Amino acid sequence: MCGIVGVVSTTPVNQLIYDALLLLQHRGQDAAGIVTQQERKFFMHKAKGMVRDVFRTRNMRSLLGKAGIGHVRYPTAGSASSLAEAQPFYVNSPFGIVLAHNGNLTNTEALKRSVFEKDLRHINTQSDSEVLLNVFAHELEHYIEGTQLSVEAIFKGVAGVHRRAKGAYAVVALIAGHGLVAFRDPCGIRPLVLGRNDAGEYMLASESVALDCSGFTLVRDVAPGEAVYITFAGELHSRQCAEQSKLAPCLFEYVYFARPDSIIDGASVHAARLNMGEKLAEKIRAQGIELDVVIPIPDTSLPSALELAKCLNLPFRMGFIKNRYVGRTFIMPGQAVRKKSVRQKLNPIASEFAGKNVLLVDDSIVRGTTSHEIVQMARDAGAKKVYFASAAPAVRFPNVYGIDMPTRAELLATNRDDVQIAAEIGADAVIYQDLEALKQAVREASHPDALALNVFETSCFDGHYITGDIDEAFLANIEARRKESMASREESQGMVDLNLNVAEQNLVQ
Repeated sequence: MCGIVGVVSTTPVNQLIYDALLLLQHRGQDAAGIVTQQERKFFMHKAKGMVRDVFRTRNMRSLLGKAGIGHVRYPTAGSASSLAEAQPFYVNSPFGIVLAHNGNLTNTEALKRSVFEKDLRHINTQSDSEVLLNVFAHELEHYIEGTQLSVEAIFKGVAGVHRRAKGAYAVVALIAGHGLVAFRDPCGIRPLVLGRNDAGEYMLASESVALDCSGFTLVRDVAPGEAVYITFAGELHSRQCAEQSKLAPCLFEYVYFARPDSIIDGASVHAARLNMGEKLAEKIRAQGIELDVVIPIPDTSLPSALELAKCLNLPFRMGFIKNRYVGRTFIMPGQAVRKKSVRQKLNPIASEFAGKNVLLVDDSIVRGTTSHEIVQMARDAGAKKVYFASAAPAVRFPNVYGIDMPTRAELLATNRDDVQIAAEIGADAVIYQDLEALKQAVREASHPDALALNVFETSCFDGHYITGDIDEAFLANIEARRKESMASREESQGMVDLNLNVAEQNLVQ
């Protein structure tokens, strides 16, 4: 999962993109990058780390221009440790293009071979985003007449991407001397929204919160399969570029990844999480469990836990205090790092647990490492019984569209029932949300004028992969590659970044 932003403005955009990336920091903490354009030149700075650490005053001053794109990275393809895979990526032909991508392609290896053998283009990293950039550049090249780039050519180029690429992708890209292009995969798995301000400037971002807090008004979501092109003069063009498209957003965005103050595909994330709590309360009430208090696992589960407590007429207490200076444990690479960080991140208030039957509420249970540590903390604080409720269903299958759930062996719920899961995390019982209830919770949070949310991408819960190209052989392959990740990590240390030989440079068309 990553965060992307693109801006076409009438004033310098460096600070605007920086601020937007801060608002999207929850979507990725591994690396950050910004590219701006002025007088057909690109100016780039990217590095490993969080936004506030990557960009210093000297870096910001070098990012010249009134248009640009930005990216925060959470690695799901390629190497987490390689600076070469920080985005945006750059290619010099045609015209010069920089691209930032959120999502995962599912046919990366086939595309990589095709790009090398047929398109005669070179890929230098393990990132599927670099593959996607070269596919887009090659498809665009087909439709250029002389040195001119027409709006028609851009949309035909995106249509070519849709024909070749499979999987999840939300993209922002700059074409030197021309404009900003943004597009979304034909299923709309990853979010992308369009905003405009009173000055007629445009912003595209992964979530609407980046628009709201930057002074832009949400215009609409970019539709699945649609491309949006904004010239540097501020002219907006859009077209449906996919032969077939359907809206099937990732359900896990509403459960965990998105900020609660965002609206995704017309549905309020906050309202959806409140609804999740209400529906989970109905299931718990039917089980007749005796409870004294509801305690959330901060922060993502707070709305669900609050509504759940209200519906069950139980006290709601903040029993865990969170250290705000520790990153999100779910997206930390490596099980050992993730486990160590849990107790650094949360500390219980003993008086809220002592002698009580406690219901802990979390957004989901993925690997179970965090859940086990939290249950043990509740018991150490004196809880009589500890029940664990998940606002999402059991995660039993790998996610291949941009969330770090790559192998069944790493998922707690794989080949375990609820009783076995409770035993694994040390709880007296585990209560999961039903999948249909979760879908309905999101639908009920949707604006009446929004596109109907009839279908969702729910593969991590039910094993149904919306793109139709995932089989057992594919899953076995990614699991085998996961086991080899240590070797590839060592290899990536010697990888040369042809986009960025130093942390900062100018890229000239």
